[in-house]
Amino acid sequence: MSIKLVVFDMAGTTVKDDQDVSKAFQSALAKYGYPVPLNVIDHFMGYEKTYAISQMLEKYEPVKEKITTSLISDIHIEFVRQMIEYYRTAPIEALNNVEETFAILHNNGVKVGINTGFSRDIAQTIVDRLQWEEKGLIDYVLGSDEVEQGRPYPFMIQNMMARAGISDPQQVAKVGDTEVDIREGQNAACKYVIGITTGSFTHNELEEYSPTHIIDNIAQVIQIIGL
Repeated sequence: MSIKLVVFDMAGTTVKDDQDVSKAFQSALAKYGYPVPLNVIDHFMGYEKTYAISQMLEKYEPVKEKITTSLISDIHIEFVRQMIEYYRTAPIEALNNVEETFAILHNNGVKVGINTGFSRDIAQTIVDRLQWEEKGLIDYVLGSDEVEQGRPYPFMIQNMMARAGISDPQQVAKVGDTEVDIREGQNAACKYVIGITTGSFTHNELEEYSPTHIIDNIAQVIQIIGL
């Protein structure tokens, strides 16, 4: 059965990220008195961001009564502010072979979706800077705040499937650089759940979560899905 939709993650999968997201998280947490090491933050990359914040506060705030929805919201607002400022002003580039891969998929009638643990405002800022919609390279963009629950839940993938008129997840592939990307694809029952080593996780770290494939270059997606 042929693949009709490929859903890609953003930072670390299709967009170059030199721990910029983790550093913004670190800065936002530090502003509210939580010095969290980058290697801890990296573990939560790919998750919906308020969830990631709550999990880090559970680890670093000994007085659990202080972990309120208001605190989580304030940290998230600061994170979003920093990320939008960064993506509006800093150089942004697609990772190697990303745009070429999108074009090949489209030329073969395969829809291209972008989903993310970011809220939609950050995701749209990135897409606008890279002009992926203007170039006709992507069909769908979805932030984690646009569905009931973000990763590892399958709702973002299922939303794109519905918009594409796809009912069978065996016609869908998911590509991402983190553990939660893989679990999202598995929870959506995608035919291919492809881990990529261009982001937060190494080959060995991705292997632990049993993706169908692990790749080092996004162009390998084309061969995997049989184009």
